[in-house]
Amino acid sequence: MRWEDFRRSDNVEDRRGSGGFGGGFGGPGGRIPGGRGSLGIGGLIIIGLIAWATGINPAVLIGGADILMGGGDSGYSQQQSPAPSGKQGAPSDQIGQFAATVLAQTEDVWTAVFKAQGETYQDPGMVLFSGATRSACGTAQSAMGPFYCPLDQKVYLDTSFFQEMKQRFRAPGDFAAAYVIAHEVGHHVENQIGLLEKVQARQRQVSRSEANALSVRVELMADCLAGVWAHHADQQWQILEEGDIEEALNAASAIGDDKLQKQAQGYVVPDSFTHGSSAQRVKWFRTGLDTGSMGKCNTFQSSN
Repeated sequence: MRWEDFRRSDNVEDRRGSGGFGGGFGGPGGRIPGGRGSLGIGGLIIIGLIAWATGINPAVLIGGADILMGGGDSGYSQQQSPAPSGKQGAPSDQIGQFAATVLAQTEDVWTAVFKAQGETYQDPGMVLFSGATRSACGTAQSAMGPFYCPLDQKVYLDTSFFQEMKQRFRAPGDFAAAYVIAHEVGHHVENQIGLLEKVQARQRQVSRSEANALSVRVELMADCLAGVWAHHADQQWQILEEGDIEEALNAASAIGDDKLQKQAQGYVVPDSFTHGSSAQRVKWFRTGLDTGSMGKCNTFQSSN
C-alpha cells in the first residue's frame, strides 16, 4: 500500500506509553505489519479472539448483547472519569504515522462522499494507546481489539493489534491494517447517518439472538463502508499495490465469527455471531470495494 507521501491527520491523540488506565502494557514503537519489524505484546484473551473489534462495545461478549451500543450496566452509556491526555497530532513513529495517514484518507473520502449527497461529514478522532485507557464508553483494553465509541466519536486502537493480526490471525500487511482502521471509521459513518441509535433502540426490544443478528448487520455494513473508502482512495491517490486487495480479503476472512469461534472453542454457534462469518465479511468488503457506493452497503436488506 502506498501511504508514505500523503498527509497525516491531526485528529489523533497518542496516549501510548502514558500508563493509560490501570497501568499500560505493551509498547508504542514498531513498524507497519507485513513481515518487517515487530511490536510485541502479550497474547489476547479468548474473548478478544472472538470479538476482535466489536466496533461498538467490546463488552458484548462479557455482558451480553443487551449492552451493545449502550444500555445495561456496562458503563458504556455514561461518561467515565476524565481520560488521560496524550499528545495531539500526527505521531512521529512509523506505525503512528501510518494510522494518521489512513485516518486522513478516510476524512477526505467521506467528506467528499457526504458532500456529494448534500451532507456534512464530521471527522472522528483517533486515540492510540498501549495496554488500556479510558474512553467515554468505558475502559479500552488491547485484549478487546480496536473499537469505535459513538459517545465521544473516537476510534480506539492499540497499534500492537496489528502484530496480533500477523501472528495469531495470519493476516499480515499494511492494507490489512488499513482495513481495520477503515472498518472502525465505518462505524463512525453509521453513527453520522443515525443508524447506530436506531439499532440500539431495536436491540433493547428483541431477544439475545436477534440482537446479535442486528450486530452482525452493523458490522458487515462497516466492512462494506471500509471497501467504499478503499475504492475512492485508490481512485484518487492510487494507493493499492499488488497483493493489497488479497491482504484485506484475507484479513476479513480471518476475523469471521465462524473461524474465530472454531479456533477458540472448537465449534461454531451461529446464533452468537456478532460480526458475521468469514464469507460474509469478505463479500461485503468486496461489495464496497467494487462499487464505491454507500447505497450498496445496506446489509439490513440482505439475507447474507
